[in-house]
Amino acid sequence: MHNIPVFIDETQSEEQQNQLKRVAEHWQFSVQNTLPAGLALTLEDGKLAVKDFSEAKQQGVFVDFLSGSSVYRQQHGGGKKEPIAKAVGVKGQEVPVVLDATPGLGRDAFVLASLGCRVVMMERSPVVAALLADGLHRLAEQAPEMEEKFRLIYGNSIEGMNTLDEQIDVVYLDPMFPHRKKSALVKKEMRVFQQLLGSDDDADSLLAPARELAGKRVVVKRPAYAEPLADVPPAMAIISKKHRFDVYISTH
Repeated sequence: MHNIPVFIDETQSEEQQNQLKRVAEHWQFSVQNTLPAGLALTLEDGKLAVKDFSEAKQQGVFVDFLSGSSVYRQQHGGGKKEPIAKAVGVKGQEVPVVLDATPGLGRDAFVLASLGCRVVMMERSPVVAALLADGLHRLAEQAPEMEEKFRLIYGNSIEGMNTLDEQIDVVYLDPMFPHRKKSALVKKEMRVFQQLLGSDDDADSLLAPARELAGKRVVVKRPAYAEPLADVPPAMAIISKKHRFDVYISTH
């Protein structure tokens, strides 16, 4: 896991340059004014993005809670009948407080918030945390009632779960796992994430502190063909078309 520079281009507007300077200062990233040879943070269409400048035509990776797919999922998804809703225990008026300990680009966190859950996201990569913070900032401008359901914490979940100052009902885990069939989007995002974060070698270490923290359960999202996290069999599993949601009882 490593940091990357913020690329500030003199052709950008003063407002854009100032925005990127604030990002660099807040997250303690270096600033680069010459064209990067690899990954760097920049602005694309008003969004903070990680771009691989060695592939100039490739769009950057960013968080967008307001994207067409996120909004469509919110409006037309299966709601409380979705496998993820069943897995975390959303039913009737019961909407748990969820810690997403591996939020990535926040897609599942957004689905959980759309179901009514309050979602705490804990992210250990400062680059990914910066992307999430930018996504939440834009969400607050367009849909403040949604943004209020989120809390973002920058920190390592394995240690951070032991000191979290909030009552958590469900811990949600979706560690990186090699995908057999990759869409172009998944390929791009996974490639960027693997360059940024390396492999998720310590993913197995998430399960024990998660079960200790959760008031009710831990949910682990896995590809349908993957073995259980840490080789610990779940209490039950909820199957979707592509994924399996393994549910573990809390040891809290």
